[in-house]
Amino acid sequence: MGKIAFVFSGQGAQHPGMGKDFYDKSASVRALFDAAEKMRPGTLSTMFDGDAEELKLTENTQPCLYLCDLAPAIVLSESGVKPDEVAGFSLGELAALAFAGAYDAAGGFSLTSTRGVFMGEATREAATAMVAAVKLPAEVVEETAAQFAHVYPVNYNCPGQIAVAGDADEIAAFSAAIKERGGAALPLKVAGGFHSPYMDGAAAKFAKAIDEFGVRDPLIPVYSNTTGRPYTSPASDTLKLQMNHPVRWEDSVRAMAADGVDTFIETGVGSVLTKLIKKTLPDARVYTADSMEACAAIAAELGAEATA
Repeated sequence: MGKIAFVFSGQGAQHPGMGKDFYDKSASVRALFDAAEKMRPGTLSTMFDGDAEELKLTENTQPCLYLCDLAPAIVLSESGVKPDEVAGFSLGELAALAFAGAYDAAGGFSLTSTRGVFMGEATREAATAMVAAVKLPAEVVEETAAQFAHVYPVNYNCPGQIAVAGDADEIAAFSAAIKERGGAALPLKVAGGFHSPYMDGAAAKFAKAIDEFGVRDPLIPVYSNTTGRPYTSPASDTLKLQMNHPVRWEDSVRAMAADGVDTFIETGVGSVLTKLIKKTLPDARVYTADSMEACAAIAAELGAEATA
């Protein structure tokens, strides 16, 4: 068996009740969640009992998903499944950095909450939207987006799928243009134009927060959304670029594979990254760790292989 990577989920798959299974059954997860609740009262009620609209608000989504991203990683690690390297999609990168030792998990929750506030404010400053352009090569999506003044390719997810952000009216016209070129544009469940120039103001404020917070260099490789390569020192400089630059997810996955990763474990909510990785690397072994039961099955399988 080659190297193992944990990949931490991003926004879009959040749902009421997420994380409750881990909270009820893992003492370590419960300690982290309770610490987060003291720092940001109401977080657990939003996760466990809130409605979908409440959870969709960026300032709520991000801290809640951060906790849910870390929960399976904690359980797997305590079961003996430890990654050689990690990556996270957008928000998930903050959880990846915490797991890799760039800051402690509770401190990372505070930083993530701040990020959510800044990005939430940015989403209310302009009417923006995001869609996934599918079934077309990247260059065709880029050429089509370039025909509009405020439309930007922002998430390079996998072959044939790029998320695009922009002005809401222009996104509607862009979607029609994509359809004319033989593709499709699928609306995404996010609140605004993430990873685009619409986040420039939020990114500037977040950069100051990062300086005040302090980010250490990670102890294991963390693949950057912005570069598609491992973080370099100082890690804080790379993190500052993340919010308003495209997510090079396909590049990150291919770079991890080139470094020997053949087993990817998605930790968080849902299986979005699992599907993207399989489309990028059909021969890779990919697991979704979104429940205590799934974590136990993964630990049993990988543990049996390690002792075989």
